[in-house]
Amino acid sequence: MWILIKTTKNHVLFEQLRTKAVFAPHEGVIPVCTFWKEYVLEMGKPLSVYLDKFSTYKINHKAAVDNTDLVTQFERATRTLGIQLIFANSPQAKGRVERLFKTLQDRLVKELRLAKITTPKEGNTFLKEIFIPKYNTQFSVTPAKDGSVHKLLTDTERKRLDHIFSIHQTRRVNNDFTIQFKNKWYQLTEIQPTTVRKQEVVLVTVWIDNSVHIVLKDMELVYIVLPEKPKKQRIKQPLILTKNKLNYKPPLNHPWRRYPQPKLLLEGGDISILK
Repeated sequence: MWILIKTTKNHVLFEQLRTKAVFAPHEGVIPVCTFWKEYVLEMGKPLSVYLDKFSTYKINHKAAVDNTDLVTQFERATRTLGIQLIFANSPQAKGRVERLFKTLQDRLVKELRLAKITTPKEGNTFLKEIFIPKYNTQFSVTPAKDGSVHKLLTDTERKRLDHIFSIHQTRRVNNDFTIQFKNKWYQLTEIQPTTVRKQEVVLVTVWIDNSVHIVLKDMELVYIVLPEKPKKQRIKQPLILTKNKLNYKPPLNHPWRRYPQPKLLLEGGDISILK
């Protein structure tokens, strides 16, 4: 079980038993996904996670009750890994966790002050190397049964973790094979690892490192980031993009001619790590 501990300017994600903690600037999608990616890599997949109904974890709008398709990015990620989320209906429902809050919000803050910790980076080092070992030595209890109920990640899940713990949104391919996302324009290149058609819906994912990945049929599409919104041109566009070079001659001012074409990352055009 892990809990959130609020300090004056930061947050701590805290996992009991085999205690794990980290300072983060807020409780948004990226910090939470960063924590859980590291967690499952180190310890495996927990059977379930007990948490509150903060908006990062659960959509609280009444429409979500009858529509199970309305899920947060975190819910989608945990469902993909087969992790069950259990939501507490009150602080009292978390029992021991709330009592632990009082201990840590008092003890941890004082120890950080005594150690003259002033930055999150210093705080994370202090948690890992000093506070957690000391805390476990004093408060840990021998479990009734040995062993762990965490499940190991499969090879496929391990390869897909960056994709799973990312922000997913859908976009439509424009007629000029551009995609607009967050005020930027992405021009798909002539050669792609899979067939791409105009007006096709693609998945745009933003990874923890803030890199943008465009996915179609479990394949990452190759793109160029345009410096500005492309101008409308009355020219004949290709019907599809494929693995092969097209029998199409773009005009001189076309992005395919103006900007260098990125190379496919793997031979044969398969740049996917999603399979």
